[in-house]
Amino acid sequence: MDKTTFEDRKTISAPMHSPLRHDSAHKHVAGTADYIDDMPEPEGTLHAALGMGDRAHAEIVSMDLSAVRAAPGVVWVMTGADVPGINDISPSGRHDEPVLAEGKVVFHGQPIFAVIAQTREAARRAARLAKIEYRELPHWTDVTDTLASGAQLVTDPLTLSRGDADTGLASAPRRLSGQMRIGGQDHFYLEGHIALAIPGEDDEVTVWSSTQHPSEVQHMVGHALGVPSNAVTVQVRRMGGGFGGKETQSNQFAAIAAIAAKKLKRPVKFRPDRDEDMTATGKRHDFLVSYDAGFDDEGRIHAVKANYAARCGFSSDLSGPVTDRALFHADNAYFYPHVKLTSQPLKTHTVSNTAFRGFGGPQGMVGGERIIEEIAYALGKDPLEIRKANFYGEAGSERSLTPYHQPVEDNIVGRIVDELERSSDYQARRAAILDFNRTSRVIRKGIALTPVKFGISFTATWFNQAGALVHVYQDGSIHLNHGGTEMGQGLFTKVAQVLADAFQVDITQVKITATTTAKVPNTSATAASSGSDLNGMAAFDAARQIKERLVAFAAEKWNVPPEEIAFVPHHVRVGDALIPFADFIRQAYLARVQLSAAGFYKTPKIHWDRAKGIGSPFYYFAYGAAVSEVSIDTLTGEYQVDRVDILHDVGRSLNPAIDIGQVEGAFVQGMGWLTTEELWWDDKGRLRTHAPSTYKIPLASDRPKVFNVQLAEWSENAEQTIGRSKAVGEPPFMLAISVLEALSMAVASVADYRQCPRLDAPATPERVLMAVERLKHL
Repeated sequence: MDKTTFEDRKTISAPMHSPLRHDSAHKHVAGTADYIDDMPEPEGTLHAALGMGDRAHAEIVSMDLSAVRAAPGVVWVMTGADVPGINDISPSGRHDEPVLAEGKVVFHGQPIFAVIAQTREAARRAARLAKIEYRELPHWTDVTDTLASGAQLVTDPLTLSRGDADTGLASAPRRLSGQMRIGGQDHFYLEGHIALAIPGEDDEVTVWSSTQHPSEVQHMVGHALGVPSNAVTVQVRRMGGGFGGKETQSNQFAAIAAIAAKKLKRPVKFRPDRDEDMTATGKRHDFLVSYDAGFDDEGRIHAVKANYAARCGFSSDLSGPVTDRALFHADNAYFYPHVKLTSQPLKTHTVSNTAFRGFGGPQGMVGGERIIEEIAYALGKDPLEIRKANFYGEAGSERSLTPYHQPVEDNIVGRIVDELERSSDYQARRAAILDFNRTSRVIRKGIALTPVKFGISFTATWFNQAGALVHVYQDGSIHLNHGGTEMGQGLFTKVAQVLADAFQVDITQVKITATTTAKVPNTSATAASSGSDLNGMAAFDAARQIKERLVAFAAEKWNVPPEEIAFVPHHVRVGDALIPFADFIRQAYLARVQLSAAGFYKTPKIHWDRAKGIGSPFYYFAYGAAVSEVSIDTLTGEYQVDRVDILHDVGRSLNPAIDIGQVEGAFVQGMGWLTTEELWWDDKGRLRTHAPSTYKIPLASDRPKVFNVQLAEWSENAEQTIGRSKAVGEPPFMLAISVLEALSMAVASVADYRQCPRLDAPATPERVLMAVERLKHL
């Protein structure tokens, strides 16, 4: 190739670290992106609907389904007795979560039977015709009710301890204690749960599932059918949102669809109504945090003792690791010299709660920030001053050890906070707000700067692995498949950038394909913010293997030392020669070089002993900070978020455009959790906030009026992650704690900041108003 042509093509489009739009962004906007409900239905497709219990806790005395079976269009009615394998889809292995309930219901809305009919409407109408008699049993739905009833647990609790918390509390110059309620949250993904099962030969079945964990769906469908995993293929091209709600909750819908498909030898599609989806699927855990803290006159913490009691629901699901992670993040960015943290994963007669962005970490952090806030109000200081006084120290110092005995070796929270404090003009704005609140009678303002330190890795060590399958075809085009799932977060785009960068070709040469258990086995859930870390490294490993073979081929063919062979934009340099990539690949194929590889990666350096509460469960930490400014109406409790400034650490970003979008989206979702999204069960155990009419997610109009988001461009991961990047999925969610803290400051102004308002979350306008009225009478 002549020099002019090469110079014109000396760069590639969208290598690692370059901003690039999501691969499906234009299809999302145009409505051409195919989700499962958009796929052409195979001929003869049937539709499923749930028959749900209407008691919170009761024995099933009798169940008459004759009217259901006789309803127009009904083909089959399935009960728990019809499950051919094991009637259980529990991800924890405790066998406490049936596909369909038998003999007893343990939460209002629990699926008891499924209707399979010619149309979705026919199935849903028939499901309402069942006649079921119950013998009601005592039920409890709230954390306080559960604690009063004897506090039965759904899984083993955890204790994290370092030093002597009791002695530290007793000897501290000052001491305070209190409680905080932290509410749950519904995932409210745009695409609800859905599964399409297509029966195959013998024991085979293919399931298209909207799931973050195809391998778990594969295993659960296999267990329910009584067939090995090799008979079940699960496929996922994309989800319309997941946020953790599709890590385990997809199991039930996929299992029912697969059982019916094999039974009837026809495809079965299962898409529940939004009300049914919200009623029958798990949510973020809500917590009651009880804390006792000792500190000195400078605001330095001496000791902390705290208990995190969680509403877990009727089964274990993922409540063990969720409540564990709450404890892992109860310190947030702060060093506790003496500490004892305990979890209480409580069994309640509610739907079993599950993973949600942050996986318990946000609840842990909110509890920790309440302690900081309490100390600040007790001392009459700016909470930011207390935060800074308690930050973790430098690596190797005595102030670098977490409650679980992992040293914090990559601490940049001080620099993040200092830079944001300056760039947001925090001190001048806070002074202006204090002046404003002295004269304003109705409107009060608040401002808060809060940090985030979030551990990255699955705390279940074995999940920290990933595989990828890469093919290079004769024409130089590349086929990519890996174990991660795409739920709108841009994972597929980032991993494609990794491959394009590795082979030095345009990203248009990399074909992104649907996740399938038939290509990459034993995948971990796309969760714990580890999708890019794990799958990016697995794809990189596959590229490495292929490139090593290609270098060996070129060295032998052209008699050139391996070190003189390099992949450069659109070419392979062999000595002084430049060979177009496609031509080079064609020659390698003719020489019978293997152009396919299965890559693999496992996270190094992590270990965790849960029984001892000691280890290094996280590969590294991601950091960030946010400043939020709010205004509240003291007559109504209504408020608005006036301005938000964020500085967030993603290491060396794989794709800054996608990462900034993730930070913005996470913040707004976190803001919704802490302000407007309230779950409410009535005295009969019925979830009453089960539709958009009663459950209030943030609207476009609720976004901050001024929204400044910056990535810490100077940051680079000290660990050898893909491109020295850091995870971005979950950590920015906790930046929204600054909104709750700012609301608290605005409320506190009513009593001249003499007392911590102790706002529970979500801080709805009603709660803000009640706090204002309470402080007015002090």
